[in-house]
Amino acid sequence: MSEGRARVWAGIDAGKGHHWAAAVDETGATLWSKKIDNDESAILSALGEILQLAEEVHWAVDISGTSSALLLALLAAHGQQAVYVPGRTVNRMSGAYRGEAKTDARDAYVIAETARQRRDFAVIDVPAQLAADLSLLTSHRSDLVADRVRLINRLRDVLTGIFPALERAFDYSSHKGALVLLTGYQTPAALRRRGRARLTAWLANRRVRGADTVAATALEAAQAQHTALPGEDVAAQIVADLAAQILALDDRLKRIDKQIREMFRDHPQAEIIESLPGMGPILRAEFVVSAGDLSAYIDAGHLASAAGLVPVPRDSGRRTGNLHRPKRYSRRLRRVFYMSAQTSIIREGPNRDFYLKKRAEGCKHVQAVIALARRRASVLWALLRDGRVFTSAPPVTQAA
Repeated sequence: MSEGRARVWAGIDAGKGHHWAAAVDETGATLWSKKIDNDESAILSALGEILQLAEEVHWAVDISGTSSALLLALLAAHGQQAVYVPGRTVNRMSGAYRGEAKTDARDAYVIAETARQRRDFAVIDVPAQLAADLSLLTSHRSDLVADRVRLINRLRDVLTGIFPALERAFDYSSHKGALVLLTGYQTPAALRRRGRARLTAWLANRRVRGADTVAATALEAAQAQHTALPGEDVAAQIVADLAAQILALDDRLKRIDKQIREMFRDHPQAEIIESLPGMGPILRAEFVVSAGDLSAYIDAGHLASAAGLVPVPRDSGRRTGNLHRPKRYSRRLRRVFYMSAQTSIIREGPNRDFYLKKRAEGCKHVQAVIALARRRASVLWALLRDGRVFTSAPPVTQAA
């Protein structure tokens, strides 16, 4: 091994079926460039070949999700660390090199070159078992919530085509009794034939709260329409099927929420995170997943910056104090702080007092919530640093 190859930089353009890796030396010359199947044996073979090129290898990837999970796990198992080069950075850096081609080999080379020239990229840590489990559960829950919204929109659209009065009568996104009703009765004629007394008993047998009120509302809507619309029978079957799917999805969401709550309690700092007002069970888990290793944030400003709660200056010449919203930050972490801040202002306490103070200063609702989220990021970081739970009264400073 020559002295000129004491260090190399390996860039990996990750994909689902295969990756493309390229290694460059300190001068930017390509030493190795190959396609790698997303398979353990292929990755290990390529890993061994690249490690033989130099004494020290710096790794960089453009995807830190499921596509590169096996790759990152194998790198960590062999004592190697990889940095994350965002796709937007790779896209912009491609314009700095000759040619307009867009290939996996070129992208891998650009990733390696970018990592060679810059030292400020974040290191990708393979999550611990608890964080990995919470990440999978919260992502799966988000998918199920999106599916639920899609099903409800489809249900309302089909129901409007045959029974618009009943579609307007209930909020199907939050009314379980209305969904139970639709599993059995979807047309005005069917509701009128059933009658209020028997419909109330039918709903009560299925444990619907306020069964009499639901039956009365449905029959009132049925009395407002006596015309059967075309396609009513087929649409009624579709509505019943969609309502049953939504109810089953609600049961799945309840089981996942319970599993997330129980799993989160195993986190060593669960009690501290739970003590902050507004941090519900799902937001707590999402904070652990999106924040990652909490020791990586040297101060509260770094945590707030990662959440996009710190404005970015765009000054030029005489234009100073020109602050803008940042573009590169964790959307998921920002959502955790924003939603928890919005929840915390519902009840009386220091969070609501700070929000009302900002509104009195002329801030709009969103501005005041963002200001509160920034403050809560500092409070949470201090709690985690000191290892203590949140209290409404500030701690008493002890004399030296």
